[in-house]
Amino acid sequence: MIAIVLALGASVSWGVGDFLGGVSSRRLPTFVVMAVSQVAGLAAVAAVVAALGEAAPGTGGIAFAGAAGLGGIVGLAALYRGMAVGAIAIVAPISASSAVVPLAVGLARGERPGALQLAGVAFVLFGVALTSYERGPGGPRLAAGVGLAVLAALGFGLYYVFIAEAGEESALWAVLVARAVSSIVAVVVVLARRQASSLHVRDVPVLALIGLFDVAANCLLVLALNRGLVSLVPVLASLYPVTTVLLARAVLGERVAREQRAGIGLALGGVALISAG
Repeated sequence: MIAIVLALGASVSWGVGDFLGGVSSRRLPTFVVMAVSQVAGLAAVAAVVAALGEAAPGTGGIAFAGAAGLGGIVGLAALYRGMAVGAIAIVAPISASSAVVPLAVGLARGERPGALQLAGVAFVLFGVALTSYERGPGGPRLAAGVGLAVLAALGFGLYYVFIAEAGEESALWAVLVARAVSSIVAVVVVLARRQASSLHVRDVPVLALIGLFDVAANCLLVLALNRGLVSLVPVLASLYPVTTVLLARAVLGERVAREQRAGIGLALGGVALISAG
């Protein structure tokens, strides 16, 4: 029961953070949003690691964690930008199809997925196809932000693959190193583009809150995995787009077509099947 609560808490925390990140990216440069939120999250997870006194991993673990950080920053940048130019209720569920990436890596390594996972892949692909198109004056057209949502799914999928390798030595250190890499990348991009001047003091609390929600979700996920079934916890944690979509509807009044709602349901259902398998 505790593992279920923790996993659902991670899902809600990720969903709220993604919603705030997407909304913030509609009025601020994407990498400014990410720079502040990533640094805030880095400070939080560093404090947790220091408090627990965990030993640092070896060079192999650090390398995998660094690669996870690069995948994560690409995924977040694409997600936030996608939600800035498109409907959050469409972009967020497509990004959740990232579960296909670890499955593909497993296939390349010789793993053989079960029937549930194969069905999940079919659900995800069909759901993404339905969600990606919207009605236009000239007929169906690709919805805004879909390409970025697919890129976000790829980035998040690579993050999961690499963080799983890094986390075998120390889960919290893996998150810390990954967050350090993503923070450095985000800050360098902001400085290179000279976007720091677009940040106002009044924006900092919300942007920092995004980072705290993200780190809280990662920590809750680690705790849930330590207490529950690996086959169940990821299923619950992968439901984060539900929170994002509900917030987009309640706060922004976003509406999507019936076909797209069906696609969202299929995509999320597919994610659950892949994780459960």
